[in-house]
Amino acid sequence: MNIIKHRINQIKFYIKKYGFIKTVKKCIKTVLRKIVRFLKGEKDLQYGDYGGWIKYNEPKDSDLKEQMKKKFEISPKISVIVPMYNTKEKFFKDLINCMINQTYTNWELCLADGSPKQNENLKKYYESDNRIKYKFLNGNLGIAGNTNAAIEMATGDFLALLDHDDILADYALYEMVYALNKYPNSEFLYSDEDKIDENGNRYDAYFKPDFALDTLRCQNYICHFSMFKKELMEKLGGFKEDYDGAQDYDIFLRMSEIVKPANIMHVPKMLYHWRVHSGSTAKLDSNAKNYAFEAGKKAIEDHLKRMGLEGTVSEGCIEGIYRIDYKVKGEPKVSVIIPNKDGKDILKVCIDSILEKTTYKNYEIVVVENNSETEEIFQYYKELIKNEKIKVANYNTGKLIEKEEESSLEYTNKNRIEVKPGFNYSAVINFGVRNSEGEYVIQLNNDTELITENWLEIILGFIQREDVGAVGVKLYFPDETIQHAGIIVGIGGIAGNRFKSIPKSGHAYFAKESMIENLSAVTGACLASKKSIYEEVGWMDENLAVAFNDVDFCLKIREKGYLVVYNPFVEFWHYESKTRGGEDTPAKVKRFQGEICRFEQRWPEILDSGDPYYNVNLSLDTEVYHYKNIKVNYYGEEAIIKKKKK
Repeated sequence: MNIIKHRINQIKFYIKKYGFIKTVKKCIKTVLRKIVRFLKGEKDLQYGDYGGWIKYNEPKDSDLKEQMKKKFEISPKISVIVPMYNTKEKFFKDLINCMINQTYTNWELCLADGSPKQNENLKKYYESDNRIKYKFLNGNLGIAGNTNAAIEMATGDFLALLDHDDILADYALYEMVYALNKYPNSEFLYSDEDKIDENGNRYDAYFKPDFALDTLRCQNYICHFSMFKKELMEKLGGFKEDYDGAQDYDIFLRMSEIVKPANIMHVPKMLYHWRVHSGSTAKLDSNAKNYAFEAGKKAIEDHLKRMGLEGTVSEGCIEGIYRIDYKVKGEPKVSVIIPNKDGKDILKVCIDSILEKTTYKNYEIVVVENNSETEEIFQYYKELIKNEKIKVANYNTGKLIEKEEESSLEYTNKNRIEVKPGFNYSAVINFGVRNSEGEYVIQLNNDTELITENWLEIILGFIQREDVGAVGVKLYFPDETIQHAGIIVGIGGIAGNRFKSIPKSGHAYFAKESMIENLSAVTGACLASKKSIYEEVGWMDENLAVAFNDVDFCLKIREKGYLVVYNPFVEFWHYESKTRGGEDTPAKVKRFQGEICRFEQRWPEILDSGDPYYNVNLSLDTEVYHYKNIKVNYYGEEAIIKKKKK
């Protein structure tokens, strides 16, 4: 029943977004594809079926044999670095086997053993291949010290990190070298990862985004499998014992400070299996977890200091996730732009929540009147503008509504200037920004209600950073489910809100709905930016009157080299599109189709190659990060390895 309900909701989603005819065509195409696959003997995957994903997407024995024949133009020697401590023989045997089975053969394994006593039973394994180097350290130097000792043994061009109780896929080094041959300027590479239990069952697949600085600052999402250019490791000076427990997190943060994002390569393939057992880091007791958390917190704090940023680091929603609140510089003015048509009661809820809850003092509210038809709303405007923090800019007259006007509706009708008919969100916002006084601007829908009292302080802390161009927030439907937790380009064909309708109190894929992250776009229902950004990117596109204008705006911001940040610690209720209505008339459907075409023409590259903050292995047919239900075409010569951009 759940899959039937999902399919019904999916069809409704497509009808709402693309209309009935296009939805029917997509359904027919999907059915035909399934028939062809059935005739070929292929089975469809259920969403979330990781075993099925593995079956369809990981190399078969014949593929591995072909990999072993591959001659790369760039064929670096890879030193795999393994610190050891009381390593179990079974785990060590598996580790040695996974290295010997690598389809790329130009490697060496550097083992530094910090155990209190040498285990003679391991000797037969590390003496089985002359590419394996073993050194007993005669004492435990700690995680960082043991790792550095292994690094000192390395003679390779690249250094790859592997824990002593984990496993690499047989094709892990091959895929890394394949990526290097496509992008030879890469200095640091990392892959996707999953977990494996003591019975060999794999689960908890983490399909990661491309490099994302704010995401890294709040979670060590890179973790495994990672590989450093040797010269880069030398610049970094190896691992620091001050961060034992989070020593890898520290080195990734330090790496991000000196390597250009374009030279950080994400290989979107499942190359690392993190073993879960009674002694693994995934099973740490509470004291050890607190120790690791504090080490990670220190790593972030020191990173922020080196970057010249003032911020407070605290615990996030779950273990392993951190929250950063940046200090606000000065007390700059913020303009909150609220487009409005009629709907006094809705607007009143929005404005009252801001006035009653906002703790930041230096802000103004700019209500942009657009085509209202009732005297009630104009009388409400006259009440609003008695507050010195609020002004009403009339889009139809091009002027501010003044206190002394006797009948605002009558005044509007008499002085209406020539404007484009209907609702044009982009034009209304552009008009509001031009009539604002703040250095920073927040677009806010009139059908929202503030939850977070210090929302402006939180937003300002991020948007004041020179590298940030837009900040988005977390929005909820009235039924306490998520309406917005960031936007993924490609979902539903063009773009869609991720984690839509997930319960407010729950967690989705790796708790991403509750984590500060870099994304390609956030919704204009609450979007913060610098006022200067609007002019720099050419304002909001007024040819995108209703749909995708916020996504387009964010992509133009990204195109200029700025980051877009999603911050879940600012929360609003969102009574979505109550005043505008749905796409329910022929004219609206025609307009919507036109906006789709314009967006597709404007952004073909990201629609074709995929959202860099998503993952090619994840489905675009759902908002909740399920594994793709078809074979992902990126293996062999046609491998898809996307070049990273800032």
